[in-house]
Amino acid sequence: MAGQGGILDDPEVRARWEGFQWTAENARKAKEIVARYPEGRQMSASIPFLDLAQRQVGAETNTQGWLPLPVMEFVARELDMAPIHVLEVATFYTMFNLQPVGRFHVQVCGTTPCMLRGSDDVFKACEARGLRKGHTTEDGLFTLTEVECLGACANAPMVQINDDNFEDLTEESMGAVLDALARGEHPKPGPQIDRQTSCPEGGPTTLKKMAERNYDYRPQWNSATVGEGA
Repeated sequence: MAGQGGILDDPEVRARWEGFQWTAENARKAKEIVARYPEGRQMSASIPFLDLAQRQVGAETNTQGWLPLPVMEFVARELDMAPIHVLEVATFYTMFNLQPVGRFHVQVCGTTPCMLRGSDDVFKACEARGLRKGHTTEDGLFTLTEVECLGACANAPMVQINDDNFEDLTEESMGAVLDALARGEHPKPGPQIDRQTSCPEGGPTTLKKMAERNYDYRPQWNSATVGEGA
């Protein structure tokens, strides 16, 4: 998995990130985060701290962000934890990248519902634009990863790109999303067809009157026959 292949700790990486410190804004956020937990339980903040650190690295490198080993060691010092405990968290959750990724981390779900609904076509759109699984494009723009279920099975096939989900994809619509990102645009996340969130395409198929007003169905449910509004 791109970003999760291993921990880099070579002299160049360490020299670049050894002096990592929070920005003023992130120092404020870190103070707010750790205050949510009881005294002596600050290690509970390790996940939000790692997320904050990854985002800061991303802002500094114009990428989605990753966690160099010196940055994880910084988080350990901030929370008075042994570095190995921070490493255990970072290596468990795939939301944390342990290797550099591109500006846009394209995570394509390949689990059964998405596979049956066309994830292979989504990969075709990626491959047509030079994206390869486990690799970052030469321009540093995209990293492509195949992942397991992202929890939007009703909207399959779908991808997560950085913090956004793009759902109900076809080869054409996936290509349009990638092309828009490459142009510096911000494509609309969510379903790429005409429906709201996970609602049926074309509108409600049951309890249709509720889409118009607060319709009271109870008299019908208590009757032997079904009347208006079914």
